[in-house]
Amino acid sequence: MAAVLATALPQVRLQRLGLAPYLPTLDAMRAFTARRTPDTPDEIWLLEHPPVYTLGLGADAAHAPGADVAIPVIRVERGGQVTYHGPGQAVLYTLVDIGRRSIKVREFVSILEQSVIDLLAGYGVRGGRRSGAPGVYVDGAKIAALGIRVSRGRAFHGLALNVDLDLAPFAEIDPCGYPGLPVTRLRDLGIDRTFMQAGDRLAEILIARLEHA
Repeated sequence: MAAVLATALPQVRLQRLGLAPYLPTLDAMRAFTARRTPDTPDEIWLLEHPPVYTLGLGADAAHAPGADVAIPVIRVERGGQVTYHGPGQAVLYTLVDIGRRSIKVREFVSILEQSVIDLLAGYGVRGGRRSGAPGVYVDGAKIAALGIRVSRGRAFHGLALNVDLDLAPFAEIDPCGYPGLPVTRLRDLGIDRTFMQAGDRLAEILIARLEHA
């Protein structure tokens, strides 16, 4: 009997989009996910956004900023509560067919978190998880948030790592639904990197994990 050879999965592509407005990027993610086929390569989009708050599909609006805040507030279909995006934050949108890769949703979330933890370890910082609150924390302060959506086995949205952004807008919300939750950034931990430098390294770690899952 002839041996059956496993079909190699396409490599994950990294797209660097720079400073990208939120709504057009969201539309592009939705369109990419809707039109992709079983053969479409997975992609990671690395970018930063102009200031914007986003609320997950089931997020409680009580955790959102007040009406007097000038920064836009957008409700989207990802999981999770409210968070802030702004320049100096490395956003990685993970357009990954997890069904094709035989990765369960919880496993995918763990891969995203572990990629950030590995990145921090490379900088000599210990990151960790918090039960019931997805993301990555350093000494109790949140440094990376995540929220995904999975449609027909295909994930989109992703994670956001605080590199050197202004943290003041977080004071207007209950980050990820937790009143008083402290947030931090790489710069406050003595790590001098641009969003692109940190994002590139995080994407490299994440892609390696996905391709060996």
